[in-house]
Amino acid sequence: MSSKSYPRSRRVAQQAQQALSELIRRELRDPRLGMLTLTEVRMSKDLGYATVYYSVLGADPATVQDILTSAAGMLRGPLGRVLGIRHSPELRFVRDELIESGARLSALIRQAVDDDEARHVEPADEAPPAGHLGRPRAAHGTEDDGAGAGDDSPDGTPR
Repeated sequence: MSSKSYPRSRRVAQQAQQALSELIRRELRDPRLGMLTLTEVRMSKDLGYATVYYSVLGADPATVQDILTSAAGMLRGPLGRVLGIRHSPELRFVRDELIESGARLSALIRQAVDDDEARHVEPADEAPPAGHLGRPRAAHGTEDDGAGAGDDSPDGTPR
């Protein structure tokens, strides 16, 4: 694989994501972080900046953002040592709302399907379709209304 198809910044970003996940778990033992997941790390071409995307469940997103932002300086040194690079990147944490919006969208779709199914429930005794007058229609020429046979009128005279 050539280096042009897979640039160094992407390789370092993948390593940074793994290293930061471990560093945050080990160094930031703050229960206010909830279930924090690093979804992606994007490095600038010169490796000077790393944008760290994260999602969080079970915690206040504003509090998590504050914790991560204040810990960014403390995480830089250990991250640089793990990555083996001379200048550790400046860390910028950005909340990734893609997972949350996907969950919201799935919930909305599920609710719409449930509502639709609730509206289309047929009663158990199979009610006739709307507009039907009740008595089933017989095939032409086979119905006997009791007034006489064939084409006679109700008083018995031929039509």
